[in-house]
Amino acid sequence: MKAIFNNIVIAQSEHPVVIEGNYYFPLESVNSDYLSETSHRSTCPWKGEASYYTIKVNDEVSENAAWFYKNPKDAAKEIKNHVAFWKNVSVKE
Repeated sequence: MKAIFNNIVIAQSEHPVVIEGNYYFPLESVNSDYLSETSHRSTCPWKGEASYYTIKVNDEVSENAAWFYKNPKDAAKEIKNHVAFWKNVSVKE
């Protein structure tokens, strides 16, 4: 699977974790040059607190378009060190 923003592959993995229809890419498969962590947070009752990244590729920016769980709850421990995408990011094979 690939995560693509502004025609650039920002993540690619043969083995993303799929939860609730979202593909979580292993951190080592994500090009962090395009990401900057934001102060935005949200909470999932069973996964825990999510942190967010803004994605910037060339002059195109998508605020809070990637999220991750620094310390997921036990029920979601498989997505620790994984990143998921939305907001103008295409995830496809």
